[in-house]
Amino acid sequence: MDELIDILNADGVPLGKTAMKSKAHKKGLFHATVHIWFYTEDGKLLIQKRTTNKDTHPGLWDVSVAGHIGSGESIIDSAIREVQEEIGLAITGIELKKIGVFKSIQKHSEELIDCEFHHTFLSRLKIPMEKLIRQKSEIDDLKLISNNQFEQELNDKVLAKQYVPHSIEYYTKILNEIRQLR
Repeated sequence: MDELIDILNADGVPLGKTAMKSKAHKKGLFHATVHIWFYTEDGKLLIQKRTTNKDTHPGLWDVSVAGHIGSGESIIDSAIREVQEEIGLAITGIELKKIGVFKSIQKHSEELIDCEFHHTFLSRLKIPMEKLIRQKSEIDDLKLISNNQFEQELNDKVLAKQYVPHSIEYYTKILNEIRQLR
């Protein structure tokens, strides 16, 4: 779905300009996204398998919930909205722990360049995974994976290919932060 988003400079500062998401991706314009990683008390992460019709990284496993921040929308409101849309879970801002903002540049093709700042949060999954309602247009599957297995698979050159290729620093930060919360 195309949407109006705010454009940022290469340092993440708003430029006071907007563009449709499709145009931002086509021209490689910086913009903001939210990433929300859900974890369980017993040391598991909720991950989603992207649908095979996605423009970027189709069919790969990724962050629990992610999405673009709409023009004029607050970061927290965007995170709450994306969680509701993608997995049918109503949360509040107090349930989100922000762990950082990660700059990401991925050139998928001449016509698709992702230049994003991922505002990244952790949140404890308080209900059974079976009660989540996945957004079928975005997500093919949801699963829980242990932190240890996730880390092992990311460090295996063959198994790592099933995941969206975020930087190892990004994934390491996620795992370390979750370990500290348990």
